[in-house]
Amino acid sequence: MPHADFRSFLQTADEAGLVRTIRRQVDPLEEPGCYVKLMFHGLPESERFGFRFTDVSGSALPLATAVLGASTRAYALALGIAPGEINNHWLRALQAPLPTRLIQSGQCQENVLTGEDARLDRLPIPVWTPGKDPAPYITTLTVLRNAETGIQNVAVYRTQVTDAGHVVVNINPGRQGYDCMQSSFARGEPAPVAWVIGAEPECYAAAVANLRPGFDELTVAGAMRGAPINMVQAKTSALQVPASAEIIIEGEILPDAAAAEGPFGESAGYMSGGAPKPVARITAITHRNNACYYGLASQMPPSESTVLQSLSNAGVIMHMLRHEAGEERVVDAHIDLMFGGGAAHIIIAMDPVDREHVRRVGRLIADHTPVKRITIVDADIDIRDRLELDWVMSSHYNPDRDTDIISGYPTPMDHAVLPDAAGRRIGSKVVIDATRSSPMGPGSLPPRKLMEQALQSWGQDGLPDVHIRGRLRRRLERG
Repeated sequence: MPHADFRSFLQTADEAGLVRTIRRQVDPLEEPGCYVKLMFHGLPESERFGFRFTDVSGSALPLATAVLGASTRAYALALGIAPGEINNHWLRALQAPLPTRLIQSGQCQENVLTGEDARLDRLPIPVWTPGKDPAPYITTLTVLRNAETGIQNVAVYRTQVTDAGHVVVNINPGRQGYDCMQSSFARGEPAPVAWVIGAEPECYAAAVANLRPGFDELTVAGAMRGAPINMVQAKTSALQVPASAEIIIEGEILPDAAAAEGPFGESAGYMSGGAPKPVARITAITHRNNACYYGLASQMPPSESTVLQSLSNAGVIMHMLRHEAGEERVVDAHIDLMFGGGAAHIIIAMDPVDREHVRRVGRLIADHTPVKRITIVDADIDIRDRLELDWVMSSHYNPDRDTDIISGYPTPMDHAVLPDAAGRRIGSKVVIDATRSSPMGPGSLPPRKLMEQALQSWGQDGLPDVHIRGRLRRRLERG
């Protein structure tokens, strides 16, 4: 079942053992950023958790991070579903989006700060890579609105804090938010913007998905919840913001102002260079009583952002293949939890008609998604089991015959691609056909009946508990 709001999810995650609470005072400019790196890179996915820091120096508010995207289990818990249902949940939501619902008042505006009181230094905004990032960064849902169509865009655009009343927004051409911003600038007006902190978990899942242009992400979030996302009117602009959010930062992006943004740790695992980006002025901060600040932990993968993007975009790509391209023989998709800026590995399980069918599906993914590597396997392969995939690559894949390298793709975030004379990064993608090329014969395991008999004797001999499940079960079923 969906959670009532973000704080309800935090409580459920805590009860499930997916949150660690740090009660001593911490410095937001140093410790939280280091802690999330230690957690993501020092623990296997099954043991990861998020953090809640209850005493953050310089702020009266607690700070939480990494709770939504510590692991596949955490992501599924946030959506109120089982981990194995994530793709199907996405398919259903994308088929039946629900418009948002405007209500008169919301908890996100229980406290309203404007003018000199709307100060960012009241908030426990972290430095995510201490010693390398130049300033604290707001890493959360960012709302903009197309002045011509009235359609809102909700995405994550990292935002560097320059002082208590101003920020620099990393918003670039090719993103919907950039088009929204320019639509206001074309009228000679600043662009309204809002940063939403601690909205319903489904809002985060939808915001990081690569949906088609002009699509309101919160309509998909509503479909995932099974009810529209309630919205309220922002206090200082025409934007609508999620009513139950913990904190809303309202502002306006100024048409003729730019400042240096960065360096910042990118999802590819390297520090980006700084560049001039638009400046925004803060116009209001509203928040719930007893609010909690939540920041998405990004940068060196794996990270919260790469987990969220991987799990969300696998469902989006499944929907594109099955419901837009008619490829109903595609049965599953998994991205390697390293999705960030597009340079990721997707594994597709399908029941192909022939080898040309495999190549056609691979080319569809290459042409219509930002992923860099595409591996296609048979429908009976567990695409989330790395040992199974290694076996497939050893047993089914002939590199000379089964590799297609396709060139000519813009890859602005790919550090492996050098800029050309015009400064463009034009790279390539690879499609690997790891489906069975011919009848392989029976598998080299004893029949299931004999293995089950052996399992009974195994227990009588006092050996450690094992179960015929997962990879072993599938291989026995193949015969």
